[in-house]
Amino acid sequence: MYIGLGIVLLVLGLILALDVITVDLQFINDNALGTILIAAGVLAIVLSLLLAPPWRRDRTVHHTYDDRV
Repeated sequence: MYIGLGIVLLVLGLILALDVITVDLQFINDNALGTILIAAGVLAIVLSLLLAPPWRRDRTVHHTYDDRV
């Protein structure tokens, strides 16, 4: 669930850090805000992969086929 949030934060951070869009806020540096958003996005992705419950990570489906119809 948090992988999507991490990707959104990562993309927004890259947009601000690479000066694709310049935001004119008086007290906020665009590059610093972009770096913070990139770090938050990477952290959200890593934590969502590490803290996922085991039943979501290991899902094996076993099929049994019966020839009798």
